[in-house]
Amino acid sequence: QLQLVESGGGLVQPGDSLRLSCDASGFGLNNFAIGWFRQAPGKEREGVSCIGRSGSTNYADSVKGRFTISRDNAKNTVSMQMNSLKPEDTAIYYCAAELFGGCVMSPVGYDYWGQGTQVTVSS
Repeated sequence: QLQLVESGGGLVQPGDSLRLSCDASGFGLNNFAIGWFRQAPGKEREGVSCIGRSGSTNYADSVKGRFTISRDNAKNTVSMQMNSLKPEDTAIYYCAAELFGGCVMSPVGYDYWGQGTQVTVSS
């Protein structure tokens, strides 16, 4: 069973940066596509970024140019650097994995999920 644990969330001011990590155990990540999703209170879970097995990436329009996803299969971890944070980025951020999947921004199809990490952007 693949287990995912997110870390790196916190309370920051607008314009600040955070780096989220998704650490995996149980299986190597090299055969998994990984996605980052977020869910704000009262809103549906939305795709933020994803990275395929080959390293291909995709981003939501709202975070393009500000967020960067990367993977280190040797360390079994995926990270997301978030720069120029805005109040509207406030949400619980989840990482998810799909075995032999592609870089897909929809949460449907992802088989494994972490417990989430809170990101709050406020002055």
